[in-house]
Amino acid sequence: MNKPLKQHLIDPEICIRCYTCEMTCPVQAIEHDDNNVVVDASKCNFCMDCIPVCPTGSIDEWRVVNEPYSLEEQYEWMELPEQEEIEVGPEGDADTEALDGAMAALLAEAHKGAGGKAKAPATASKPTVNMYNLGKPAEAKVQGNYRLTDASSDSDVRHIILDFGGQPFPVLEGQSIGIIPPGTDDEGKPHLPRLYSVSSPRDGERPGYNNVSLTVKREDLGLCSNYVCDLGKGDTVKVTGPFGATFLLPSDPEAHLMMICTGTGSAPFRGFTMRRQRETPSVKDSLTLIFGARRQGELPYFGPLKKVPDTFMKKVFAFSREAEGGKHYVQDKLREESEQVAKLLSDPKGHIYICGLKAMEQGVEEALSDIARKQGLVWTEVRDAMREDGRYHVETY
Repeated sequence: MNKPLKQHLIDPEICIRCYTCEMTCPVQAIEHDDNNVVVDASKCNFCMDCIPVCPTGSIDEWRVVNEPYSLEEQYEWMELPEQEEIEVGPEGDADTEALDGAMAALLAEAHKGAGGKAKAPATASKPTVNMYNLGKPAEAKVQGNYRLTDASSDSDVRHIILDFGGQPFPVLEGQSIGIIPPGTDDEGKPHLPRLYSVSSPRDGERPGYNNVSLTVKREDLGLCSNYVCDLGKGDTVKVTGPFGATFLLPSDPEAHLMMICTGTGSAPFRGFTMRRQRETPSVKDSLTLIFGARRQGELPYFGPLKKVPDTFMKKVFAFSREAEGGKHYVQDKLREESEQVAKLLSDPKGHIYICGLKAMEQGVEEALSDIARKQGLVWTEVRDAMREDGRYHVETY
């Protein structure tokens, strides 16, 4: 009888095909085809380098098996197989126990500061995932390209509207899509897609139209960001997706959402807000947005946000580089709002969403930990319980 072994797998339903894990793996154990990103069991040495860089937690999947799942099997999956019953003798039990202990220690270290694996809200709509892939992308036409930040600012953030015409492209708030930049890389291979969060609600940027909006910041050396930010009306782009099955909006008007973001991390929260405005406009005090940027002129959607009634969504802004008022970060504003945060932590319908640069994550975690401690709570326990309940969501990059 073969001794059982632990195999590292990737959840194809949650994976957003950003390929960060593949680019991070030091032993080239992770690869992809048009559909899935997979792990080669013959190469994987359980170094865990891929765990903290994954924005969704889809990389953190394991199965105890007698025979590893082949790459061919993994490429065909739409969802992960259940854990099979493994029959082992006493020696095998000891081996498995030792392996589990070592793996648990490695995972504990790898998850320090990481978002961990999230679950979708229990009431969220079922998402469509990976409808269009590298081999058969959708083609969208640019309907509009609008600058969101001040022209004098060195931060060029764009609102891009893509029209899919007669092609079905069902997408939910909180999902992402891939844009394939034209041309090839240094090895002559086609460029991989770059992932962007959808910033429009499920019924379109304009209600009833088959269009999707993105929030894209131009990066100095960004291959795809410059391509997207330079698109003109009428241009066509190749699109993959949609991706993401956990960072979703609960379909519960009584759910209170605290949305914490920086910069273009506001994209999914714009979609959340617009969906709530269209679906349940009369609901009050169920949304809180804590939004960080260097300056007011660099904060995407600042003008439209000011028009959202405070009774519908409480808005708290944190500016770190304004000439007056000192430096403020989102974690500082969380501490200022500690009474409301503490109330949300004990609310079974309270949800926390965090989106933006990975550098913000540690500060937010520390602030939430401090707030929980003052309530006699252990933040890690509260966080993990919320995550298991589909009420704690992190996507940082």
